[in-house]
Amino acid sequence: MMLQALIFDVDGTLADTERDGHRVAFNRAFAAAGLEWEWSEALYGELLAITGGKERILHYMETYIPHFTPPQPRDEFIKQLHLAKTDHYTALLGEGAIPLRPGVKRLLQEAREADLRLAIATTTTPANVEALLIHTLGSNAPSWFEVIAAGDVVPAKKPAPDIYHYALKKMGLPADRCLAFEDSWNGICSATAAALPTIISVNGYTEKDDFSAAALVVDHWGEPNLPFTPIQGNVSGSRWLDLNLIRKIHATSNHG
Repeated sequence: MMLQALIFDVDGTLADTERDGHRVAFNRAFAAAGLEWEWSEALYGELLAITGGKERILHYMETYIPHFTPPQPRDEFIKQLHLAKTDHYTALLGEGAIPLRPGVKRLLQEAREADLRLAIATTTTPANVEALLIHTLGSNAPSWFEVIAAGDVVPAKKPAPDIYHYALKKMGLPADRCLAFEDSWNGICSATAAALPTIISVNGYTEKDDFSAAALVVDHWGEPNLPFTPIQGNVSGSRWLDLNLIRKIHATSNHG
């Protein structure tokens, strides 16, 4: 099957957003709300097992501070807190505090020049996705992606495959014409459950996750002056991720 589309996770995959982006934004929102909550880097690593910002706040409340009583109905409290966090996150992007990971801009440009279809499948909110794309790639960057499947468009978030099923349905493509890009265990579970061959670029929070189901695992996508380090899979002598390697990975994945 010929490769027709690339589907990208966002947080941790396109940009190292978690530690210095979302975590900081959560803490700023907590402080602004008068809450004495502080999510350290280590604690946030544990909380990343829960996908979705609102779900993460709820899990924290239930697990770490079960005696906390919110000042308004719980669901509304979490919703407002998460909205504030999104504002702080987009402000961080505006400050240039969250750059793209190595190779991301180059690969997206290569894919566009080759007329490959592009999509996003993520648990983060549409506002977060658009802010990241605009601040790192330019005001028209969201239009590069035929589908931006984000946030609450499906009820079950990763590791459920629903967000990928949604993106594939919107594009009208079978999974074997596509390739997914992820960075985490939740991500690889979601993508492979949707029958998508998946390339993983690990980060500090996910480098010890089980990626045995991935078609390829690297430390980042690489640049000509910044080669990647292969962790799992055959890179065919390549030193960075480009369309030639991606097509080889896709062909191998679909033909055993």
